[in-house]
Amino acid sequence: MDRVIYLAMAGAKATMQRQDVLAHNLANASTTGFRAEMTAFRAVPVLGDGASTRVYAIESTPGYNPEPGPVAATGRNLDVAMKGNAWLAVQGADGTEAYTRNGALDVNAEGLLVTRTGQTVMGDGGPITLPPQAQVLIGADGTLSATVGNGRPQGVGKLKLVTPDAPLQRGEDGLFRAADGADLAADATARVQTEALEGSNVSPVESMVAMISAARQFEQQMKMLQTSQEREQSATRLLSNS
Repeated sequence: MDRVIYLAMAGAKATMQRQDVLAHNLANASTTGFRAEMTAFRAVPVLGDGASTRVYAIESTPGYNPEPGPVAATGRNLDVAMKGNAWLAVQGADGTEAYTRNGALDVNAEGLLVTRTGQTVMGDGGPITLPPQAQVLIGADGTLSATVGNGRPQGVGKLKLVTPDAPLQRGEDGLFRAADGADLAADATARVQTEALEGSNVSPVESMVAMISAARQFEQQMKMLQTSQEREQSATRLLSNS
């Protein structure tokens, strides 16, 4: 009887975690450059005397869907969509270098190039500072040129674009970093599509179907617990009447 309880409990817990991930993905279906989270679980036996029949379901290989999202033209000169597996380097709130596919850029009051969410955009030589009142254009290789008034365009920096060899890890701030925490080297062959943004790669329809399936699975696990309780109560009554 207790085996059924442990199995149902482990299954219900894993299903709840899957629901959390699906809900988070669905909430970011319209977030620029968002990568859908993926989950995988495996059974792990509980160590200890008398616990050889107990197993837990734990998350084993968390990751993200690497497929690119749809690219839409915006006509805005500070919007870029990374091509292929290229990522844009930014500075996280903790001061470390991180990477994103969100190419909606802007210029803050100090003249720094930042993302729409406030992260400082990194260039090959550090943060990029733009002249005041300048018209900025971004080339396909990430090179930035600024024109002030009727003057000639002048190079002001280049976006740091990286192409990781291994999957990145998503942080709690939503940004991605290398698994070992090291800064990745700039990739001179990486390219961007200018005046365009990459959308989320989350499929709302698939996420909704998966959420319905997970909800039904959770109900089945709860039903197993209820059935186990009813059987235990029946056994108790039979023993009390004997």
